[in-house]
Parts: sequence; C-alpha cells; structure tokens
Amino acid sequence: MVLNIIWLLFFFGAFIACVVQWLFFGDNGIFNTTIQSAFEMSKTAFEIALGLTGILSLWLGILKIGEKAGAIQILAKLVNPLFTRLFPSIPKNHPVTGTMLMNISANMLGLDNAATPMGLKAMKELQELNPNKEVASDAQILFLVLNASGLTLIPVSIMTYRAQLGAANPSDVFLPILLATFFSTITGIIATSFFQKVEIKHPVTIAWLLGLTTAVFGTLFYFSRLTAEELGANSLFVSGLALFGIIIAFLGLAVYKKVQAFEAFVEGAKEGFNTAVMVIPYLIAILVGVAVFRASGAMDLLLNGVSYLLSLAGIGNDIVPALPTAFMKPLSGSGARGMMIEAMKVYGPDSFAGRLSCMFQGAADTTFYIIAVYFGSVGVRKTRHSIPCALLADLAGIIAAISIAYLFFPPT
Repeated sequence: MVLNIIWLLFFFGAFIACVVQWLFFGDNGIFNTTIQSAFEMSKTAFEIALGLTGILSLWLGILKIGEKAGAIQILAKLVNPLFTRLFPSIPKNHPVTGTMLMNISANMLGLDNAATPMGLKAMKELQELNPNKEVASDAQILFLVLNASGLTLIPVSIMTYRAQLGAANPSDVFLPILLATFFSTITGIIATSFFQKVEIKHPVTIAWLLGLTTAVFGTLFYFSRLTAEELGANSLFVSGLALFGIIIAFLGLAVYKKVQAFEAFVEGAKEGFNTAVMVIPYLIAILVGVAVFRASGAMDLLLNGVSYLLSLAGIGNDIVPALPTAFMKPLSGSGARGMMIEAMKVYGPDSFAGRLSCMFQGAADTTFYIIAVYFGSVGVRKTRHSIPCALLADLAGIIAAISIAYLFFPPT
C-alpha cells in the first residue's frame, strides 16, 4: 500500500512539475522530455535485470552448493544466538540465517554484485517461512531494513571516483562514511525492533551488538592508518580473498561431503534465472517512477523548497548543493552516483558540498530499489512498516552525515 502511494506520487508530482514549467516558464517540450525519460528508463531497467541474470545464476549456483554441502547450516549455528532474538520467527539453526549472514557480510565489504543474489536467496527462504505470502513477514522486514541501511566498511567506489576527479586525499571520507552508515544501521534495527516488539535489551543481543561495534571500529582503526593507495589495494585484496575463499570453501566441503557440486550449481543457477525474470516488472515500475520525477524538474522544485525552508530556520545553505544525492539515494543508486559526481565536478571534490555528497552516497542504500527487487522477487505486495523503518534509517544516515561533515570538514 505504501509503495503504491509513493509510486503514484512520483508520477503526479512529475505531472505537476511539468505543468508548472509549461505555464510559468513556457517549456513546451517538458512533457515530451519526461515521457521520453520514462521510455528510456524502462529499457535501462530491463537491461539492468538482464545483467543481473548472469550474476544471480552464478551466486545462487554457488550458494546451492554450500547449502547441499552443509556450509549454510554451519553459518546458521554461529549466528544463531543473535538471530534467534532479532528474528524470533525463524526456527533455530534454520539455513536461512547463514544466507542472511553472507548477504550482510558482502554488503559490509561493498560487494554489491555478490550481496544481491545472496539477499534474494535469503528473501526466498524467508518467504517459505512466511504464512501469508502477499504480506511481508517481520523477519523479511528487518532483513530488508538491514540491507537498506547500507552498512559498508570500505566505500571503494566512492574513493575511486574522488581520485578520478582529483581529490587531494580520496580516502578522507572513509571514516566519516563509516560513522554515518553505522548510525543508519543501528537506527534501522531500533526502529524495526520497536514495531515488532523485539527485545534488543537482552544481554546476548547487547553483547553481539557491542562485539560488532568493536569489530567495525577495529577495522576502521586499521584502515585509517593506511595511505590512499594502500587502502585501495588492501580493500580489493580482502574483497577478492573473501569471495574466492567462500567459493573454495563450499567446493571443498562439497568434495568432503561427496556432494555432486556441478549438478547442485546448475540447480541453483536455474533459480537465479527465474528470480531475475520475476524482478523485471517490479524494477521497471520503480525506476520509471524515479526517472519521470527527475526529468520533470520535480527534484529541482523540491530542492528549492528545502533551501527556502532552511533559510527561514536560519540554517546555512552549505548542505543544499549536496542534497540531490541524499534525496536520490533511496530512489536510484545510479541517479545518486550521478548527483554525487556532478556535485564534485561543479564544487570540487574537496569542497564541503563535494565531500558531503560522497557521505550521502555512502550513508545509506537504494531503499526503494531494494524494496522493489527483494519483495518483487517473492511476490510480496503489502510491505507493512518496512518503508517507514528503512526511510528512518536513511534519515538517520543523512543527519549523521551532515553533523559529521561539519565536524570533519567545516565549510570556510
């Protein structure tokens, strides 16, 4: 219901923006421009889904080997003390907890291509436990919020763009981004726990969260001492080693358990193809809505309104040039990336706006894309409180990013 309302608001908001530009600015071509963007984005959405097919087939095939060899069950036992409290509806030692852990770990390492297939696999397994197939379960909602909060230890792509655009120190946003996205994730967990009455004050839950916090800041301490070149090289090494290590571990366990690895891979790859096909209509719907909202000029009108409200409140407009990235991030990852690059090109990668746009890009994930793809892949239509909780996590990340940016990079 909420997703339906937001989707309609994209189109009605875009139409109103087109009418305003036609009546007040004489732009007779705005309607054609907007509708053409819808056609182009529908093609782009299909190409994205087509590109996902190979990745999904590969990783769901690998995961199927791990599942049949017992690797997923081993991971499930390791995280069972925490997951049984955060996800009380999931049976003890259920294989889905291992798949969820792999997805979250891949996200933390910034391995988007690997994280998505694992996430879709976990969502499908959660759907099997869901008594009402059209309504999102508590477990599915919390899992989605964890993905939407975008916890990332190593924002390699952002630092790469900063280096390409001539930043004096491309990695200077590393620590601020980690802090901002950490606040986003914690807020998402707390908000979802409030709706679902999850007991996060349990000693075991607190111990796990404190342990994860220590691990995050320990990793932060290690990487913050590296130069930009060392940081990029080490992060790529860790990412590659983690992925290849998972594949070899699954294959080795399959050999030990005498599992037919090739047949298992083919079986999982077929699931990946079917999942990619199911995602296509949902992906087209959400991305076309985003495209018309952007092309119509509605985003510009929204930013002008925000700038006016900030001026009324006596708040400086230093953050306004970076806000397009913040607004676009929950809607479109590529759109937000474009806004970030544009901000760095216009204002400079080492400007306050340039750095803040990078922090917005890393502080959260593409909430509506994730909702459309993850829920769409299993046919969930009623998302319940998933969107408010995910957007609250995004808001916490934005607020944290602004506060931390003023602390680390005060505008001159």
